[in-house]
This record gives sequence, structure tokens and C-alpha cells, in this order.
Amino acid sequence: MVIGVLKEVKDNEFRVAAIPATVQEIVRHGHTVYVETGAGTGSGFPDAEYEAAGAIIADCETVWEKADLYYKVKELFPQEYKWMADDKILFTYIHSNAHPEETDVLLNSHVSAVAYEDVQDENGGFPLLRPMSELAGKGGFLAALYYSQAVHGGNGKLLANVAGVNAPVITILGCGCTGLGVAELAGAFGNTVRILDVNINAMLAAQRTLPGNVSFLMSNRANLEACLTDSDVVFNCINWPKFRKDHVIYREDLRLMKPGALIVDVACDDEGAIETCRSTTHTDPVYTIDGITHYCVDNIPSAFSQTASVTLANATLPYLLQIAEKGFKQAVKDNPLLRKGMTCCDGKLTLQETALKQDRLWTDAETLVKTW
Repeated sequence: MVIGVLKEVKDNEFRVAAIPATVQEIVRHGHTVYVETGAGTGSGFPDAEYEAAGAIIADCETVWEKADLYYKVKELFPQEYKWMADDKILFTYIHSNAHPEETDVLLNSHVSAVAYEDVQDENGGFPLLRPMSELAGKGGFLAALYYSQAVHGGNGKLLANVAGVNAPVITILGCGCTGLGVAELAGAFGNTVRILDVNINAMLAAQRTLPGNVSFLMSNRANLEACLTDSDVVFNCINWPKFRKDHVIYREDLRLMKPGALIVDVACDDEGAIETCRSTTHTDPVYTIDGITHYCVDNIPSAFSQTASVTLANATLPYLLQIAEKGFKQAVKDNPLLRKGMTCCDGKLTLQETALKQDRLWTDAETLVKTW
């Protein structure tokens, strides 16, 4: 199969789907890899390294034309829509639920697509989302350090334990990979850290590894209101179902927070767990509502592009090889965990979350594969 590694076009997106080491593995398995000129430059991987690994370096149009499978990082942008076709395969973070126009293109073109964010493992986890979740959490804390500085419009508090000053209070919603990424750094800096979740087992497991200045609370309204009142930073790390219309933090709740406090919405679902969240970019990352600064960058890991690209490429490679060696339909038919990531095929939408949010016809993937 011919694999095309594209240069991302999203604002300040420096990650790349394949690094030279994974290209070498793909080529060793007998496949051809085209890499767009400069695709890895933002992650510290020059074209020469890809060539040495066995890739063919080509311009953008050549890669789109030659590839059977498009190997990307982010969702499709309008300038990329024209390349979708029924004989092509798309493998990337798709986020179709948030982009109705993109969903139209996927369905109308009859392209076959698997979304990284929806592939699952045997324990119900998300192996292709996990490495980015940890980076997003840690990067979110670093962003909070930056935007708490007075010179960057913050309240001037250092998010660390300094003698003679009360330790800042950090509240984290969600005890998954993202929340633990925040807690690891926030706790190490000596802050008073609180994690809210509904999963007691997840919190008990985290308690065994995090320092004593990290405490754990059941996520309920009373505990949330108490935390909002004295928190300096609130991090949202909840994977909120995209079709839900309710929220954890409503706009009216901002009045409970201290003036100058900061919300970092790492999960970054527009009007998701936090009603006042709207996606921002690295170019224009923050905005203020009712005196509360919001940081809602939806591709935080791009700031750490080399680390992110290496971990993402390592995680996606086994699944890519399954598709490349078996073909799309046989791969998703044989692997039920990969099948959970299938967004669409043959013009049929197989991701129920997107169907519910966008009021579209949904085809059960389990039923569909039985017809192949």
C-alpha cells in the first residue's frame, strides 16, 4: 500500500504523523511511503532523515495523488477536502462530531476513515489518545504558569509553593490521563491540588502515585462549588460526551470564582463540560468572560511537537500496519477495537456520537462489517 504523510495545515500545528523511525518500519513491511516536503520540519525531522529511512519526498499534490492511505495528525481542512474519494483511506484525529462540514465531505466522498481518538483497547481505554492526553495535561499546566504571570495579563501568582505565601489552589476535573498529567506537575510544584471525579477506583489508583498535597474528591455539586470558590486555576480534563447539552460548570458559576482566576479547558469541547469554552489557537489562546481568563487551545501538544510526534507515531504504527497489510475492510473486520474507531465507510456514518450530535443517520459498524 502507498502511505502518504502530509504536512499539517492547522494553525501552529507542528506535529507529524510518522517519524523517520516509523517510516523505516513501514518500508520494511513492503509498503511505499511518500512524505510531503517539510512535513517533519516542525518536529525536528528534516526531509533527509525521511529519505534515509526509505521515504519518497514529494510536493503536496503528489503525496495526495499517490497515496492510498492518508496518514495525518489533525482533522481535514477545506483545502484538503478535494482529495477525499472512495478509493482512499483517512487515518488521523478526525473529530467529526465538531465539524459538520467535514462530516459531509467524508460521507459524500465515500472515503474510508478511522479516527485515532475513537480506537479503543481491551480495557475500554483510548490508546491513540492517551499519549496526547498526558502531554495536553502537562502542557496545560505550563500554560497556566505562563498566563498567571502579571506580564501576560494574569494575577501575578506563581503556581508553586513559596515560603511565606499560601500555596495556590489547583482544581482538576477528571482523573484520567489528562488530569494526572496536570496533577503530576502541579503537585510537584507544591500547589494545593484537588482532583474531582466520579470513579473512586481511578482516584484510589492515582493516590498511590501522587504526592500528599494532591487530594481527591467525589465530583458532586457541593464539592465543585467549594473548589470553585478558592481555586486559582481550574483545569477541565473531562472527556465530555459531545451530544450532551448540559455542563459541569455553567456561566453563572464563574461568579463563584476569585477575580483573575484562570480556567484551562484541556479537553476543549466547545460548550462542553464548561459552558463558556470555545476553542482557541496558539496564535490567540485566551479570552476573558466575567473576569475569568479562559485558555482553550485545542492542540496543546503541538507546542511540544517532537515529543508529541514520537509518542503518537509509536502508538499509531501497529494499527497503520494492520490497515496497510490487510486493506481497510479486512483490518476493521478482524480487529473489533480498531473497528470502534471507524468513522465512516461507503458513505455510511458509523460513529454514533457524531450521528447523535449532528442528527444524522447512523449505521452500526458491527452490522456493517457482516455484509463485507
